[in-house]
Parts: sequence; C-alpha cells; structure tokens
Amino acid sequence: MIKVNNISKKYKDFLAVDSISFDLQKGETIGFLGANGAGKSTTMKIIAGVISPDLGSVLVFGNNIAEKPIEAKKRMGYLSEDNPLHDDMYVREYLEYIANIYDLTNVKDRVNESVEKFGLRNEYRKKINALSKGNRQKLGLAQALIHNPEFLILDEPTSALDPNQRDEIKELIASILKDKVVLFSTHILNDVSSLASRVIIIDKGRIKADKSIQEIESVELLFHDITK
Repeated sequence: MIKVNNISKKYKDFLAVDSISFDLQKGETIGFLGANGAGKSTTMKIIAGVISPDLGSVLVFGNNIAEKPIEAKKRMGYLSEDNPLHDDMYVREYLEYIANIYDLTNVKDRVNESVEKFGLRNEYRKKINALSKGNRQKLGLAQALIHNPEFLILDEPTSALDPNQRDEIKELIASILKDKVVLFSTHILNDVSSLASRVIIIDKGRIKADKSIQEIESVELLFHDITK
C-alpha cells in the first residue's frame, strides 16, 4: 500500500535519514519510535510530500509522491508535530476551508461530523487562537481526517499534552484506526504499547527494528537496548 524505498536526507553535514526502507499495509497501526533527533519527523515529512528526499522514493497506493503529489495527498491525512493552524480563523471556518481544499461536495455534513466526532461542539464558534492545547490537537486531527483518507500520518500527536489530554487524543486515534494505514511517531513508549500493531524504531537516521507488537516482549526494553 505504502512503500518507502531507500530514502535519505542530509542537512549540510548532518545525515538525518540514512537509507530507510519499509512497507505499510492496510489495517496496520505503526508506532514510529525514536528519541528526539532520531529522524522521525524528517522521515514523515518526506512520506507526506512536505520535503523531498535526496535519494529514494515514496509510493502512496502506487503514486510516486514526487511525481504525482496531488493524487497521493488526496488519499492521505497529515498532522505535523507543530500542528500549524490559522489562528485568526474560527474553528468551523477553518474546517470548511480544509474541506474545500480537498474539493469535497458535502462540506457542511463533513464539518458537522468532524465537530461531533472530535468533541469540538463547544469550540466551533471560537477563534483557533482561543483553543487549549488539547483542543488544538483535536482540530489538527479533524483537519487531517475530514476527507476520510486511507493513510494517516501523525507526527507526535500526544506531545506536550497533560495526561488527561493525552488519554483523550489516544482514544480519538484508537476510534479511527479500522481499515486505515496509520503511521504515528512518538517518544512515549506507552503510546506505542496501547495503540500500535507494529513498531518501527529509528535511531540516528536508520531503522534499528521493525516488529509486530506480538513479537516484542517489552517495547521499553527493546527501545533502550537499541538506543543506549
């Protein structure tokens, strides 16, 4: 479904991603695990088509994202680590704006569904700059999913949230996993244990482990053994 073929990315003298390859299949939820600076975000930006690799390619349902970016991006949703939102827009206005980018025909229905699904009923009349961190993350998820993509990329979706907000976001993610390919990055080991069906560990820009969750006796032990 999703094929990452030998991608590399260098920033000046720093090799951020070093010859990474893996495939993702329908129904898989992959925890992309690594310490800060391991190469997670760079890899995910390449897969999402935000930046280009120096070497290698990414195929999204058969579409090379460098050659057919529109076709590939129509079938994916992306929540970046910094979750950039238009702070001067209202929540409903922003969701309508994103829905129109995807040229959806049932914009009102999709926006209403998103407001309900992501618990934004009490927020949708607010400006985005008035939202809490947790509600900003909910809105980020809502925009990534408003077009019902088959492939979802979530970069550190629970980062910087308090425990209650983190649990709420994890519950929302768990509710949307069925029949999608989901790749989410994190450095929080419990997020992987509770959400992922498969774990890919990256360290210093290289894949160090790629295992199903059933193969791993302890995510924490595996992670520390590889990155120590």
